[in-house]
Amino acid sequence: MKPIRSAARAMLASIFVISGARGLVNPDSRVAAAKRVTDRLQPLLERADPRLPTDTRTLVRIKSGADLAAGLLLASGRMTRPAAAVLAANLIPTTYAGHPFWTLPKPERTAHEIQFMKNLGLLGGLLLAAADTQGKPGLGYRTTHAIDRSQRSMRRAVRTAKREARIAAVSAATARKLPG
Repeated sequence: MKPIRSAARAMLASIFVISGARGLVNPDSRVAAAKRVTDRLQPLLERADPRLPTDTRTLVRIKSGADLAAGLLLASGRMTRPAAAVLAANLIPTTYAGHPFWTLPKPERTAHEIQFMKNLGLLGGLLLAAADTQGKPGLGYRTTHAIDRSQRSMRRAVRTAKREARIAAVSAATARKLPG
């Protein structure tokens, strides 16, 4: 399963690596589409921290850099779950801003609707990659089993302590009965 998983991650990441690199080199081509989202985010960013960049071009470059880095991590098999989560989170505003098929007339609508659905498919793949434990038990499973093991160990220790206390009591009683 490892070669299939590795190949699938590389294929899934390829669009984000290429798109991220293009966005870093030429962010101006995406500024107009990104304005739909960044105009709404600007007040939030300014309230959160006035030092954060709020201009659309810079935000496009930051997003492109994040896509490039997360795509490379996903493709290389390093930190795959966080990388897939970052890509999934970045894909949502990209899809909303880049393919608003619901606002377009019929001839353009179909092409954007197809791209919107393609992005939904990518989002599904990224969510699967973010949840993939690569055949190893997940954190919930490991936590539950660690608790069960510690509870069993504690019960065993209590039983052993009670047994040894009874043995010690019997030994002390016997020792008191011995002359000397």
